[in-house]
Amino acid sequence: MRKFVQTRPALRSEDKQLAAAFLNYLQVEKGLARLTLGAYERDLEQFAEFAAKKRRTLATARREDVRAFLDQLFSHQLDGRSVARKLSALRHFYKYLLLDRHVKHDPTLNIETPRQWKVLPKSLALAEVEKMLAPARTNGGPLPAALALRDRTMLEVLYAGALRVSELTSARMEDLKLDLGYLLVRGKGDKERIVPLGASAIAALRDYVAEARPKLAGAKTAPWLFIARGARKLTRQRVWQLVRRAGAGSGRGASPHMLRHSAATHMVERGADLRTVQTILGHADISTTQVYTHVALDRLKSVFAAHHPRARKG
Repeated sequence: MRKFVQTRPALRSEDKQLAAAFLNYLQVEKGLARLTLGAYERDLEQFAEFAAKKRRTLATARREDVRAFLDQLFSHQLDGRSVARKLSALRHFYKYLLLDRHVKHDPTLNIETPRQWKVLPKSLALAEVEKMLAPARTNGGPLPAALALRDRTMLEVLYAGALRVSELTSARMEDLKLDLGYLLVRGKGDKERIVPLGASAIAALRDYVAEARPKLAGAKTAPWLFIARGARKLTRQRVWQLVRRAGAGSGRGASPHMLRHSAATHMVERGADLRTVQTILGHADISTTQVYTHVALDRLKSVFAAHHPRARKG
């Protein structure tokens, strides 16, 4: 799919001020995470640039401008989910402007949300996950062995806790409660949740904390649970690379998010209730978690056949 790329002229000062005030509101009042704020900022900048070509500002944009903006996004082959997200960002922005009396009319009013195809999350089969989590052979001295143990432990934790990659890289040593078998996770909007780890992840973490982490840290200290050499913080890109390398055998381009989806799918397939899965994943709305009932369709069919009084004849 071709990405929508365009030259980005400097924003007008009035547009910058309104966008900055809105982003500050989202950060202070709503407690949104940095990555979410960045997405809002990019969406507003993109619409402001579009409106500027029509000699309008964010405050003077009209409904037809918003419609034309959405049409242009679709013409550049942006999918319905992405267009809907950008429209949602504009709705929140103009709702804020109305409440603060920066505008008198909301140009997003009565604009229908683009029809979204419900894309089922991609997940790996259990055999594929187990292959990814198998201990890798290492050649060399203590440092390569420590890196291999760290990488395998991160895979175990990603899958066990169904973590987002940002949640893994921001986890601290003080968040790990090995004796109790859980990790305190800070998710979107800095919301905290407790994630159980399971026996395999706990065993890997014990070995990593006792053996690998001290070798990677050397004489330095760091608050992060998973670290690079010299006690440096791991980047999200580095985690993506190691997951992709570990899943190369599947031929499907494994990613951290795929491991997260796999964990949720496998739990639902084995009878976990949606409320529990919602809590583990950190979804604010259970409708987000309900997609896994579609992924685990085989499980639904078997439960229906076993328990519905009209499932079988006679």
